[in-house]
Amino acid sequence: MTGCDEASAREALRCGELTLLGRIRSASNATFLCEATWSGHAVHCVYKPVAGEQPLWDFPDGTLAGRELGAYLVSTALGWNIVPYTIIRDGPAGPGMLQLWVDQPGDSDESRPAGPDLVDLCPPGSIPPGYLSVLHAYDYAGNDVTLVHADDPRLRRMAIFDVIVNNADRKGGHILSGVDNRVYGVDHGVSLHAQDKLRTVLWGWAGKPVDDQSLESVAALGEKLAGPLADELREHITAAEVAALRKRVRTLLSEPVMPGPDRHRPIPWPAF
Repeated sequence: MTGCDEASAREALRCGELTLLGRIRSASNATFLCEATWSGHAVHCVYKPVAGEQPLWDFPDGTLAGRELGAYLVSTALGWNIVPYTIIRDGPAGPGMLQLWVDQPGDSDESRPAGPDLVDLCPPGSIPPGYLSVLHAYDYAGNDVTLVHADDPRLRRMAIFDVIVNNADRKGGHILSGVDNRVYGVDHGVSLHAQDKLRTVLWGWAGKPVDDQSLESVAALGEKLAGPLADELREHITAAEVAALRKRVRTLLSEPVMPGPDRHRPIPWPAF
């Protein structure tokens, strides 16, 4: 965002005039970079119109935009603010999801941080200090590589969040390190399904216990799901999916251990 605080940025996203700046070609669905201007403020945002969504046979209900908003609502209810501010409103191509753009230190070559990314590939046997190994694989050139991610509490909280929202596509490129030193997760259009679809690169804590502080937040989410939050979510996902969300929360509280990958929960590849 440019030239305004968080509250003004959110107001610009809700009320501002949207100008398309360009299409993000790497996305599988129609995704645009926009500028929202309101009351002298301008912010950048991501716009995903519902009209540009490709139908998915295994996510037949609702919209991907609605699932993105649902993931944001869960993130907010947890108090973790992993997902950037997200709304659904009308835009140049019709109704769609709008999400505040995350400014990253690496957006320019001059400010690109040294060292490995939060999720990265490295040669076998050379895992950086403070990183966890996920799996061994081959890169595009056929070289042996190891997929790693940082042993970072911000990333660990994101891994717990993904278990709760049943994220089916947590790739390394969906993890953003902001200039505000926060770690954000984006692209949650294939989340919150009733069936187990967890697919993630964040398996470094598999089999490890969930910390007490995170469990307190999860318990608070469970209480909110007994109230208006469930009604708000049912505007975007099915009642069965809300019930499954409640069940995942209860399961995590009764069995506070991070799950691990199996044939039903593979690692997305390519990982970025």
